[in-house]
Amino acid sequence: MIDKRQRFEQLVLPHLDAAYNFARWLCDSTTDAEDIAQEALLLAFRGFDEWRGDGIKAWLFTIVRNCHHSAARRTVPKSRVTDAIDEAATVTPGALVSADSPELAAIAAEQTRALDAILRDLPSDFRAVLVLREMEGLSYREIAAVVGVPIGTVMSRLARAREALKCRWLQIRGGTDRELS
Repeated sequence: MIDKRQRFEQLVLPHLDAAYNFARWLCDSTTDAEDIAQEALLLAFRGFDEWRGDGIKAWLFTIVRNCHHSAARRTVPKSRVTDAIDEAATVTPGALVSADSPELAAIAAEQTRALDAILRDLPSDFRAVLVLREMEGLSYREIAAVVGVPIGTVMSRLARAREALKCRWLQIRGGTDRELS
């Protein structure tokens, strides 16, 4: 049991923050994301003996995704006051970037909020593959394992997600394709 625990801590726990971040993108509230990440970690520990040594991060993300789907089936969406608090308390990576001036920091923070809003508005299938590829750095094969679709489907969803993100960004910003290059 101790050997299992040590191996689990060495292999899985370094990916806990990434698992939570993925759950956060799947959920509408940080509270739900915390619950899903915690449930996923518990299930991962219970099933750790079943893991066969390929892609621990993708394996953990698959569990997170399955926990999210299970939770979504168990609950009916409801408006909660804590959702607004959760969203306000969320620290975005852009807010942590130092800038030369407060003005640049404010612009970066506003752009990060706009990008977060666009990502949230994407269909969940598109958002999942985009987050797993661009934010978590998973390979197409790992993403296919996490979301349970063929690699070709991952590639087409990723292309569509990128295009939808680009179109929405340009629509909000009133810009051109050249600005994104």
